[in-house]
Amino acid sequence: MDLSDIYTELIMEHNSSSRNKRHIDRPNMVLKGRNPSCGDEIEIELKVEDNVVKDAAFTGVGCAISQASTSMMIDLIKEKPVSEVEDLINTFLGMIKREITDDEKLEVLDEAAALKNISNMPARVKCAVLSWHTLDDGLKDKE
Repeated sequence: MDLSDIYTELIMEHNSSSRNKRHIDRPNMVLKGRNPSCGDEIEIELKVEDNVVKDAAFTGVGCAISQASTSMMIDLIKEKPVSEVEDLINTFLGMIKREITDDEKLEVLDEAAALKNISNMPARVKCAVLSWHTLDDGLKDKE
């Protein structure tokens, strides 16, 4: 199986999975993101306690890439301190901008690192980063 097959498989798996696409019980942060150029919309629900993301989920509509990227992000941030979440956001966005290309540095992204080559498809970049920017903006507003 080559890298493009793994990429496609991960996108399809996360896009069709409902494990992260749901509502959480009593979120204390609700972040909304929209990509007006293609119509993708997401709503991220977080339960942050003692500066740790205790639970996270999302709802929304959009292309397979935006939905899968959001699901991968949710997998990564659960049970992580907010400071670590911020580092993950910066690493993901750095990867998409091709500022971070070292595979060892990208290992922290786990499955989300499979989206590395999305930067070769400019029309899809906004889809992949929608949730990451939404989360970043929401955490900065909280500070």
